Amino acid sequence: MKERLIGLIKTYILFVCIFILQKPLFILYYSSLYAGTSWADPFRVMWNGLPLDLSLAGYLTAIPGFLFIASAWTLSSTLRRIWSGYYLFISILLAVIFIVDLGLYEYWGFRLDATPLFYFFSSPKDALASISIWQVLGGIIAMGLYASLLYVIFLWVQKGTWKSMKLPYRRLSVSGVMLLLTGLLFIPIRGGFTVSTMNTGKVYFSSNQRMNHAAINPAFSLMESLSKQKDFGSQYRFMEAAQADELMKTLVDPMVLDSTAVIPDTLRTALFKTERPNVVFVILESFSSRLMTSLGGEPDIAVHMDSLAKEGVLFTNFYANSFRTDRGLVAVLSGFPAQPTTSIMKYPRKTQHLPAIAGSLRDAGYQTKYYYGGDADFTNMRSYLISSGFEGIVSDEDFSVSERLSKWGAHDHLVFNRLLEDIKAEPADSASAKSARPFFKVLQTSSSHEPFEVPYRRLANDRLNAFAYTDSCVGDFVKRFRELPQWENTVMVLVPDHVGAYPEYLDNLSIERYQIPLLLIGGAIAEPRRIDVYASQHDIAATLLAQLSLPHQEFTFSKDMLNPASPHFAFFTVPDAFGMVTPDNQLMFNCEANATAVDEGTAKGKNLLPGEAYLQKLYDDIAKR
Repeated sequence: MKERLIGLIKTYILFVCIFILQKPLFILYYSSLYAGTSWADPFRVMWNGLPLDLSLAGYLTAIPGFLFIASAWTLSSTLRRIWSGYYLFISILLAVIFIVDLGLYEYWGFRLDATPLFYFFSSPKDALASISIWQVLGGIIAMGLYASLLYVIFLWVQKGTWKSMKLPYRRLSVSGVMLLLTGLLFIPIRGGFTVSTMNTGKVYFSSNQRMNHAAINPAFSLMESLSKQKDFGSQYRFMEAAQADELMKTLVDPMVLDSTAVIPDTLRTALFKTERPNVVFVILESFSSRLMTSLGGEPDIAVHMDSLAKEGVLFTNFYANSFRTDRGLVAVLSGFPAQPTTSIMKYPRKTQHLPAIAGSLRDAGYQTKYYYGGDADFTNMRSYLISSGFEGIVSDEDFSVSERLSKWGAHDHLVFNRLLEDIKAEPADSASAKSARPFFKVLQTSSSHEPFEVPYRRLANDRLNAFAYTDSCVGDFVKRFRELPQWENTVMVLVPDHVGAYPEYLDNLSIERYQIPLLLIGGAIAEPRRIDVYASQHDIAATLLAQLSLPHQEFTFSKDMLNPASPHFAFFTVPDAFGMVTPDNQLMFNCEANATAVDEGTAKGKNLLPGEAYLQKLYDDIAKR
């Protein structure tokens, strides 16, 4: 029994040691991000990250525990092959998780969760488009080497145990003791005997989020994320349901509470000159407010959008709902806030019940069409767009092979060209236009995304040059669109899907991470103006439909930004965190750490309780769909 007891303890300690040593390797790989830290910080990371390491080691040691029990009854070669097979599988799994996490952290700013699996399995080509073939090959080689090293270590540690094990005389007694010892692994797995179970928030120890991230075990983070994917009704339970319901009443548009609510004409802000203008959305990949001087950003980047801002309606306190395109699209097109633990787009059964601008406009007589140069099946986009009410989708398959030169498909200027050609075919003279359906067209750009390879060179910095390229495509499109008669009856909405690669190394818990422009231009715009109300992407739906005198009460979370009676705030999420911003309080709350990350303004803490209620009601809504 002794050799089995020692063998199980050695296995558990080996897993713990592997996880501990991964942390300084992570810090070393991202040394530029951890510049200025003290020599003691890696040790603090390892110590504070230990609870997750102990927990995951418990999970991984459970199967060897049962194999040790089986060894009391047989020492056959089959048992040893199962043992070796388990260590081979675990070696490969840990190597893949560690290397993938190492590669993705630079782009996403959080440790590995279930998100990459969703992207990869929906479209492997697009999921890998941000990285070069050399990075992929380097990653595969690194995985192979690391997996081989782990496997050799596992076999070397267990070799002595296997050699010394003999069939015991008292098999039941040995099996009972080993079963008890294996059962005790439940203690580190659960994290002790307290009410709360083990979670990634338990390793947070520093005001520097990079240090907290370094302490997280990526394999545990992935496992925890996978376990949260469908149990929406039990997530983010901050308060009693009745309290959340009462707070939610103060956070929704008046029309949601009363469909007969009307804005008095004296208070109504009319942005459009015509009752049923054509509507064109341009969803800009990764654009930030920092790219526009008109929003206090840097000069000489988005020069065309800065010029257009002088003649259009510019919203100056506007925020993205999240950090990825699939979240941003649903927020913009369905008025539905992004979620911190999942993406509702991965659930077609739920998205088909979401309201959508396309569906509302189609019911009002509009024709609807979507334009994207990439794979429309990426992240279940096609099923979402079709169920949203889009009657046609133009994607990479509609461009020739010679035009699909970008890793994301066709470059932006080609997609804009296709949109312009379709607009030219729309009725132009007044007699035809009256009898024709107005159009709603959405174009999604992709070129201002890693790896920033664009057919354009104006700026030395590749990232900024890619944004300048997409901006030039917008400028050229608008210039040519103005020459068409359809321009006079068109409203064009320019909005990013999220903030991406610039500014570089933005912290996910920084308010700046979510600041984006919202710009309305076109011949149907009544007059230029700047609007300073605080709002998010999911407020576009109610605002647009209200301007068109169309009902929007089914858009529960969307608020009419131009209704003085509506609550004015921005709300956004990132994995296990949310933000709520008003003029007097800018707040970010880290749900993992159960702590406020940012709390600024004259009314500090004011947005915490409303933000918690909003997130809780959002998950209630998802659970019911």
